[in-house]
Amino acid sequence: MALIENLTTGQKILKWAVDDKIAVGAFNFSNMETLQAIVEAALETATPVILQVSESAIKYMGIDYVIAMVEAAVHTVDIPIALHLDHGKTSEICKLCIDSGFSSVMIDKSELSFAENVRQTKEVVAYAEKFGVAVEGELGILAGVEDDVRAAHSLYTDPVQAAEFVEATGISSLAIAIGTSHGLNKGKTAHLDIGRLKEIKQKVGDFPLVLHGASSVYPDITEICNQYGAVFKDASGISDSDIRDAISHGINKINIDTDLRMAFVAGLRQSLHQAPESADIRFHLKSAKLFTKNLAIKKINLFK
Repeated sequence: MALIENLTTGQKILKWAVDDKIAVGAFNFSNMETLQAIVEAALETATPVILQVSESAIKYMGIDYVIAMVEAAVHTVDIPIALHLDHGKTSEICKLCIDSGFSSVMIDKSELSFAENVRQTKEVVAYAEKFGVAVEGELGILAGVEDDVRAAHSLYTDPVQAAEFVEATGISSLAIAIGTSHGLNKGKTAHLDIGRLKEIKQKVGDFPLVLHGASSVYPDITEICNQYGAVFKDASGISDSDIRDAISHGINKINIDTDLRMAFVAGLRQSLHQAPESADIRFHLKSAKLFTKNLAIKKINLFK
């Protein structure tokens, strides 16, 4: 099956980021409101964007609904949009997304041996090439929890292996582990290993590098969530200064999921508290969407 009409290829958006020495925002969505918020943020900033869904988000929404909503988005706005599978754990889910019209997929076999990671990643690349679909691979492991992705400890990416992995697999981009982690508890002293990033960039050259687990978990958003009934203890993230530093040393795609979830929850909880008499879910979701959109705009501007 061909790509969704008007959908931009993953390779084109990655090339734009590499050429301009910036990072493109790759934002996860799990319902119509978060999708609309991301697209409206991209439109207001006149910036290409990557829409992402995880396997669990696909299970929640249904792949047909995912495709239909993204088709509506790309026909509504005149900005480059790519659709990416985040953390595909099997070749089967990657192939399903490719067959359904995605323009980019990630095959995550980072928990396997180097040789087996290469073998299974190459299998997905070979299939994706028939359809002009970009493939992201991963080398190294991020600690934390994101949907079905769980790891107790990080394993930082080896620069020499990174270059070997890129050469051996034919991937379009590489997700690396340099100190980020999934979820909203990244540790109060979380910092990126910029020295390691520099080494990796030196080895791979002008090749797109991806940063997962890069949400900032802003204190003001966490405070609003907790003020209106949430219990997010010890929430912490990656500083904006670290993100800027990472971009300046070669990161070209940055995944954001937790920050969007936190913003959505903050807007929804605030609205439910401030208008307890309203049973109009559209009214409450409008607030959640606005918080999410503003967060996405903040991230897009940071990445540029």
